Amino acid sequence: MAWGDQVVLMNASLLEQVLDESSPKPRALVETEGLSLRFGKQTILNEISISIPKGQTVAIIGESGCGKTMLLKTIVGLVAPTSGKIFFDGVDLKSLDDASMTGLRKRFGFVFQNAALFDSMTIEQNIAFPLKQHGIPKGKSESQLIRERLNEVGLPTNVLPKKPSQLSGGMRKRVGLARALILEPDLLLYDEPTTGLDPIMSDVINELIIRTRKRYEVTSVVITHDMHSARKIADRIIMLYPFARLKPGESQMLFDGTPDQLDSVRDRRVKQFVAGEAGERLMEMLADKGRGDLDSLRHLPEPPKEET
Repeated sequence: MAWGDQVVLMNASLLEQVLDESSPKPRALVETEGLSLRFGKQTILNEISISIPKGQTVAIIGESGCGKTMLLKTIVGLVAPTSGKIFFDGVDLKSLDDASMTGLRKRFGFVFQNAALFDSMTIEQNIAFPLKQHGIPKGKSESQLIRERLNEVGLPTNVLPKKPSQLSGGMRKRVGLARALILEPDLLLYDEPTTGLDPIMSDVINELIIRTRKRYEVTSVVITHDMHSARKIADRIIMLYPFARLKPGESQMLFDGTPDQLDSVRDRRVKQFVAGEAGERLMEMLADKGRGDLDSLRHLPEPPKEET
């Protein structure tokens, strides 16, 4: 290769590097720095640092007790962290007073596990509940907003006068999503949105999550044990591990990457969770119960022999 060609290639490479460094990166809507949460001597979250850009859908996975739900609650200020910082759209939540925090929560939407609808209210009253708390956006009417959201989640208007107990589990989940969307939030938080649903209805919820992200360009954080859902809906997957079972100095975040990267991960614990395999976990659980329980099982009296 001639010297002149080498210079052209070097300049092109340098220009590409400069353009890449100068190109604006997506601003983080949610960011945590060294987030830790403890209750007494029990550590739930330890030094969690994540940055979630606007428009991204993040699935948080991990076995029960690893701190997924508590991370969700600290992100939106429902639980105060023991240490560390939480930023929402660049604002440190610790700097906000109660009134400011209440105003900020207009930008959050919650889809709770089992929908968490008010049993004594009708479906219409449930969906309208955020409007009663935060007011109706200008240029809209309450009934118009309710019907728009109901249509978006694929439910007919004849469910409006009914009570939650009169609906199926999948329908209640969709009502919960309609309620979460009523104020067109910037951040949607889902806590086990497909738990208790059959495979078809689970996929209906997955499709609604995807459509919602496209329609509103909303940022989403989804807690789930459903690996099919996580792979389908998420741009990014984070796996947490119970702090008590980590080795000293080990990160509580065992995985942070794309769904495709899960297939090449080397960490045995991540592989076992993704594949749904018990691995050594059963023996760990038995060991946690103590040797006494195991010994008592080993020395149970034998059943009497039948007489011949």
